[in-house]
Amino acid sequence: MKKALKIFTVAVILSFCMPFLITAWQLASYYNLIPQKSYTAENFGIETVIAATDFDADGVDDYTEILSGARKDAKNHPRYDGSYVQGGYPDDDVGVCTDVVWRAFREAGYSLKLMVDRDIMHSPQDYPRVTKRDSNIDFRRVVNLRVFFDKYASEITTDTTDISRWQPGDIVIFKDNKHIGIVSDKRNKDGQCYIIHNGGQPVREEYYFKRGEVLRHYRFDATKIPRDILIPWEGEQ
Repeated sequence: MKKALKIFTVAVILSFCMPFLITAWQLASYYNLIPQKSYTAENFGIETVIAATDFDADGVDDYTEILSGARKDAKNHPRYDGSYVQGGYPDDDVGVCTDVVWRAFREAGYSLKLMVDRDIMHSPQDYPRVTKRDSNIDFRRVVNLRVFFDKYASEITTDTTDISRWQPGDIVIFKDNKHIGIVSDKRNKDGQCYIIHNGGQPVREEYYFKRGEVLRHYRFDATKIPRDILIPWEGEQ
């Protein structure tokens, strides 16, 4: 009798807990909290594209440094906060998705803030969302970065299954112009790349395509930028 009662009690507890356990598992999987083996381009016979440019002349190509800068931000895990900052640059422990991008470009020697601001100044008609130019915030808006990269980057496929076309250091904008990230050199078991981004999520370098629909996929090309728009980082922060 006691044994039957114990079995019944366990069954009741399990039936009560199971929905919560299933939900917890689903959320953990959705947000990539369950450790997964990652792969590299070599595992799929994909050749990694190296940038022809090394803007800061430090011996490392731009794409490798853009990836490195994005990964540094991911490891730093800044608190998600998009508040307006006088001077433009939030502290390193604060950021949003666009801050991942300018910090990545900073690593390669580019001042994305000043480049975007100067492009808006020279071509305001290209930026219909900017009603009043403000260098402190314009470069931290995805819609403005989309205009900038539409002009000065090569547009690549948005088909995430075309795995060889996705390369480390590429830039991705997601549906509705509300999110942006940098392509990682890590891939899932199907060869689809991870994205380094900041949406306030626990894991900042992850397989994100299951949650975000790709709108634009770019590969930055400094040779497309006029010399008066191409501005080096000079420690303005």
